[in-house]
Amino acid sequence: MHRAVARAEGAFAVAVVHADHPTEMVGARLGSPLVAGALPEAGFLASDAPALLGHTRDFCFLKDGELIRLRPGQAELWDAEGGKKEAQFTTVPWDPLTAERQGYRHFMEKEIHEQPQAVADTLRDQLWAPVDLGLEKEALCNLDQVVLLACGTSYHACLVAEYLWEPLLGVPVRAELASEFRYRQPALGARSLVVGVSQSGETLDTLMAFREAKARGARTLAVANIVGSALTREADGVLYTRAGLEIGVAASKTFTTQLVALWLLGLQLARLRGQLSEQELAAQLDELARAPGLVAEALSASERTEDLASVYHGSKDALYLARGILYPMAMEGALKLKEISYIHAESYAAGEMKHGPIALIDEEMPVVFLLSETELLEKSMANVEEVHARRGDLIVFTDVDDPRLRRLTEHVVLLPKAPRPLVPLVFSIPLQLLAYHIARLRGTDVDQPRNLAKTVTVE
Repeated sequence: MHRAVARAEGAFAVAVVHADHPTEMVGARLGSPLVAGALPEAGFLASDAPALLGHTRDFCFLKDGELIRLRPGQAELWDAEGGKKEAQFTTVPWDPLTAERQGYRHFMEKEIHEQPQAVADTLRDQLWAPVDLGLEKEALCNLDQVVLLACGTSYHACLVAEYLWEPLLGVPVRAELASEFRYRQPALGARSLVVGVSQSGETLDTLMAFREAKARGARTLAVANIVGSALTREADGVLYTRAGLEIGVAASKTFTTQLVALWLLGLQLARLRGQLSEQELAAQLDELARAPGLVAEALSASERTEDLASVYHGSKDALYLARGILYPMAMEGALKLKEISYIHAESYAAGEMKHGPIALIDEEMPVVFLLSETELLEKSMANVEEVHARRGDLIVFTDVDDPRLRRLTEHVVLLPKAPRPLVPLVFSIPLQLLAYHIARLRGTDVDQPRNLAKTVTVE
């Protein structure tokens, strides 16, 4: 098996059994994830820990090139060169009960309602204690750029961080699609900080872009939900989200925990760089501590979004618009609708409407507008008026109880007011609920949408 793996090319995770050796199994990986579990009477291999939760919570996460032999009660590990090494097992703090729906219609519905607890768990151990970023203060003070790498929903969380971090850190900050990043010869060096964000920590595009950044001398941090995953092993420092097990393919609680973790990380970076006083930091952390309660309050929109779903579940298209820090949330809302309901949806910054997208608007086009008093309120209100003037079918999610909106549409969902860094968190909840209820009414497979996988381990 070792000789065969040494000759193999590309990415793989493989498990081999042999008729003459019925009590053992050999596994190896390169690029794709592989996790092992061992009990006195059995051994297990899977691509991800949740598959084995019914049997064990102690896992060995294999590294690239490693080979493992499992026999009842025994795990032997070799490195890529054939050297024997000790198999290290990590205990994952996930209750197997979380792999049950517990009365909810779908796992996604359950996970949406678990978000107040997931956000609280992410903040609990890390809110007031300084986060150990594994980087010298001098290196952080000398940064000349910050790059956030991610794919899909995690990329939208990074876009929110881009809006929040750049004025806070005083250096250029940009979010990049990991799948494109390493093919453009990025200008990085020792004064660059690269943050990789992935719920699984195994997303291959993100991992390969991360390695490219390291090869160019950048300092690295990882934000992930899985302890011991590949991204976390390769980073200089790690900040974990505490979302717990998420079975639904479309991210919900892993996304909101990324939002709060990235804002916490930004605050800690600003503190270490001397750009936030202790008093300013304490005030920001006090506001961040409100996050679980605000998420719980936003969940009260479930009934209203279910009513909207009953009206719009037959739609063929949808347009999502927002300005400022809510633009990434428009992108996330459109993605959620596409992922689980299979309705074509597009998202745009509302200021770009007149540069093309306004041609799409007619009485058949549902237009979801995200409007907050923190984000260019009057300009956004003018954009809402423009949609209405072209007979667009408006749905407005807002934290502003403005009578002008009631004149423009009957579909107004009022959300709790929040400090600006937490506004995306509040708006994410009804967007998830709307997509969920529409998908449910359309009869699609909400938890396992067609053509999608929870962890993308191919390029």
